[in-house]
Formats: sequence, structure tokens, C-alpha cells
Amino acid sequence: MAEALAPLLKEIRACRICVEAPLKSPLPHEPRPVLQAAKSARLAIFGQAPGNLVHQTGKPFNDPSGDRLRDWMGLTKAQFYSPAKLAIIPMGFCFPGYDDKGSDLPPRKECAARWRARLMAALPNLETCILVGGYAQKWHLGAAAKKNLTETVAAWRDYAPRFFPAPHPSWRNNAWLKKNPWFEKELLPVLRRRIRKLMN
Repeated sequence: MAEALAPLLKEIRACRICVEAPLKSPLPHEPRPVLQAAKSARLAIFGQAPGNLVHQTGKPFNDPSGDRLRDWMGLTKAQFYSPAKLAIIPMGFCFPGYDDKGSDLPPRKECAARWRARLMAALPNLETCILVGGYAQKWHLGAAAKKNLTETVAAWRDYAPRFFPAPHPSWRNNAWLKKNPWFEKELLPVLRRRIRKLMN
């Protein structure tokens, strides 16, 4: 039997595992787990980890990447921030900090190991999940994921309508989008139709 979602979310939002019992070096700042979910949600975004702007505001995808993601999905901000219809659950709930080059570090490994299976079990109504980035794709697709993100996203028809793999909507992927125009021309129209169905 799936556990109740509300107490689980409360537990997650109070999580300090990456500071108090880290697998490697501790999180370099105070934890601030960011996610949104409700049992009624039929659609979900499974991303990587919050960026610094999201960490500061506590609101998922509250940054330029979120603007592009909402455009991809054809959603307004009000629709996007409706937990009853759309769950947003990154692989790592806290901003992981920056590497030496100023890029975001990968999601903390503590999160998925501790929380992900329990969260998935507590969200039985999910019908379609957008897998943003390689970390979410590898976890949710398992052996069905291809050898890299581009091949996985290119094989989206193999996973739809349950899963839609996507690159991260960061400006850092502008070159990828230009090199792979099929993503916006072929995948996004199908994804938007699916989203309209699930958000009604």
C-alpha cells in the first residue's frame, strides 16, 4: 500500500541528509529541498536539481530555464505551478552548488536513494512524465535508456506516452537544440497535445 503523500513531502522538505550524513563531501550550504506534488497529478516533470535562483526562491524552475520549459510545454505560469495537475520532482531536491568552472554540480546521490521510490509509489495517478536531462532518464528508463542523452531523446517514440525524454532547457543547450531541430519540430507538438489532454 502506498504511503500518504502529505507526510512524505513534509519529511522531504525537512531533509538534511546531504549535510548530516553525506555520501561524500557535505552540501556547501543549508539544504532547501524544492519540489511540488499532489496525489491527483497526472503529469510530472522529473528534472536534475534546482539551480541557485530556484534555491533562493524555493520555487521550481523559477528561472530562464523554466521560461523555456514552459514554452516547450505550452503552459502558463499559473498552469505550471498547479501541484494538483503537475508534479515537479528533480533527482536531487537541493541546489548542489557549483564546480570549479562555475557550472552546477550533478544532483546529490543521497536524494534518489533515500526518497525516489517512496515518492513514485505515493503518486499512483501519473500518466506522463517528462524526463529532463540524463540523470532522470537513466533512473526512470533504466536499461531502456540509450548510451547518451541525444540517442535517448531521439528514441522518444519508444517511451511515449508514458515518458518523454528531453534535454535540459538551459541556455547551455542552445547548440544542441540547433543541431537537433527534430526535437522542437517533431517531439514538442506531440508532447504539447499530451499535456493539453492531461491538464484539462
